[in-house]
Amino acid sequence: MSFSGLLEKYPKEYISGYLNSVNEEQVKTSLNKAEHEIKDFLNLLSPKADGFLEQMAVKSQEITVQYFGRVIILYIPLYISNYCNNSCTYCGFRSENKIPRSILSLNEVEENVVEIARKGIKHILLLTGEDRSKTSLGYLLEAVRIVKKYFSFIGIEMFPMEMEEYARLKEAGVDGLTIYQEVYDREIYKKVHLSGKKTDYLYRLDTPERGAKANLQSVNIGPLLGLGEPLSETFYAGLHAYYLQKHYPEVEISLSVPRINEAEGACGELFKVDDRTFVRTVTALRIFLKRAGITLSTRESPDMRDNLVSLGITRMSAGSQTGVGSYTAQEKQPEQFSIRDERSIEEITKMIGSRGYEPIFKDWEMLR
Repeated sequence: MSFSGLLEKYPKEYISGYLNSVNEEQVKTSLNKAEHEIKDFLNLLSPKADGFLEQMAVKSQEITVQYFGRVIILYIPLYISNYCNNSCTYCGFRSENKIPRSILSLNEVEENVVEIARKGIKHILLLTGEDRSKTSLGYLLEAVRIVKKYFSFIGIEMFPMEMEEYARLKEAGVDGLTIYQEVYDREIYKKVHLSGKKTDYLYRLDTPERGAKANLQSVNIGPLLGLGEPLSETFYAGLHAYYLQKHYPEVEISLSVPRINEAEGACGELFKVDDRTFVRTVTALRIFLKRAGITLSTRESPDMRDNLVSLGITRMSAGSQTGVGSYTAQEKQPEQFSIRDERSIEEITKMIGSRGYEPIFKDWEMLR
């Protein structure tokens, strides 16, 4: 069964009704289990679970230390293009926005990665807007080969591709794929993706599986919390990760749960995701998906990022810039979204250490 087939078994009306029907005894039973099923995940996401948030946090911390140790992997993003053909109502790079568009030359790519490499972090995430005519596969392959000279782990967050394209990128040096469905609710998906290739819901939904089939080392997925009802969206993202872990056990599956932030041209109705709900989503994901990594974005405030270090996350960005080539640019570049945690790598490293965890700059390196 494909993931879309599994998704159809859990319509949003059922999920909403179930979440609101959960009682405290069900939450307590699920919380005390050693192994958790899909219904347990729903119980821990439910509004009634808010009264058990402290216990969930303790269990989440215990599970994370058991499976990952007291470490936080640090990575840094590099935007190499902001050209985009999509009209996404929530994104600063949407095609209608009258912003300066640019793409780094291969020389500029190298200049930026040299500057970033000086900071010591060996995990990098390469990002583009979604315009294949500007960032061709050939260009991306050349860029990856350059970046690989300086970094032990390369992740990509770009337009969805075919399995064969991911296989070629893997051969060039790519280790991981990040691809967000953004919102799993198909009605909302249609409302916020107005034009461009991104309007194809199912093609995007199947992208993580194509990356897994290409034998990439890791695949990272997630919703953009706030576009859809947050508890349902977290459930669908967790279900997606559960499906991928089950079918591709050799691939490291991880999730991100970024909350929507201000972006140039952002519009439309949004769902509020308060801090307690956000923490509940992170801890519920950790309890349900014990082996999955959880990534925390600079969209979150410094206080929130500090507090979540010990509550289930395994990976966080540091020293981030969201404009094209911002690490060497002389002028401020248009950003995809607003960063809330602007601390330097040194400050993030010190914070992690102060909480009894070890910041990891280089986790592993493939022998090629």
